[in-house]
Amino acid sequence: MQLYAGCDLHSTNNYWSIIDNDSKQIFSKKIPCHPQKILKMLEPFKPDLAGIAVESTYNWYWMVDLLMDEGYPVYLANPVAMKKYSGLKHSDDNHDAFWLAEMLKLGILPQGYIYPKKERPIRDLCRKRLQFVRIRTSLILSLQGIISRNTGQKISASKIKSLPQEAITELVNKDDNLMLSAAMSKVAIDNTTRQIKDLEKILTNQHKLKPQYQNLLTMPGVGPILSLTIMLETGPVSRFKQVGNYASYCRKVDSKWTSNNKNKGKGNKKNGNKYLAWAFSEAAEHARMFSEPAKRFFEKKMSQKNRMVAHGSLAHKMARAAYYIMRDNVPYNPQRMFS
Repeated sequence: MQLYAGCDLHSTNNYWSIIDNDSKQIFSKKIPCHPQKILKMLEPFKPDLAGIAVESTYNWYWMVDLLMDEGYPVYLANPVAMKKYSGLKHSDDNHDAFWLAEMLKLGILPQGYIYPKKERPIRDLCRKRLQFVRIRTSLILSLQGIISRNTGQKISASKIKSLPQEAITELVNKDDNLMLSAAMSKVAIDNTTRQIKDLEKILTNQHKLKPQYQNLLTMPGVGPILSLTIMLETGPVSRFKQVGNYASYCRKVDSKWTSNNKNKGKGNKKNGNKYLAWAFSEAAEHARMFSEPAKRFFEKKMSQKNRMVAHGSLAHKMARAAYYIMRDNVPYNPQRMFS
């Protein structure tokens, strides 16, 4: 007799449901998020378990690693792709866990990618760098606002990063409180910049691009950090059947539902990988400044629509090009990209 288990994972507990071939629930229980208690609970069923479906929540790493290290066949369930019967009148953790097990038994479980355990820490470190970049950007925007509101001057982000603290405070020397605010902002910006550079040094020293990703560096606007981000967030490109699947995963595809040429709403724009969305957005911004073909494409789109549409179109092009570069292990070809 084969058994199938579903785990509805939460922050402090997890609900388990185990069913047999006839979809009969033979076990259901809420367990604390304690590794030894979970393994003890599963032990009697281990010989017959054909698979365990674990819901892909924000904290799935530890649960999946625990089960896989013990030799259990684990499947990561994609909650966004799972659909319940719309007329369902009652649902709880027991039902959710049962439904995970049932879909696994039927072979219709929408699965997420289980990123290799060994590479997750370096990927998370790369994400930490992006967090610091966003913090620094917010600090710079705030400082630009302080200067603009009180002096009427517009100062670029690059100048804010390069000027010493004394020069920044001198711009708002009419008031001690304004000078203190500007000084504190500048100190925070400089500290964050140092942290970003330290992280970049660690990232490039610890983790090199794999051979099939080396050609990403031939793309305009893609340097060592962006190429590393794309490699770590993409994983094996073979898991994307077509270029459209990859572009959608990168959040570079419009979400629109139509029927009889009428707009019927939109899907979830946030489906996909936000870090890849950022990476290709950054690549597009740099490419239009340093690549003539990319600049011409951007300006043509901007004349037809607007700046945001043009930027999104170029980022979409970059994502598609990256897919073929990684899949076919070939360098960037501007003629193929902009033909």
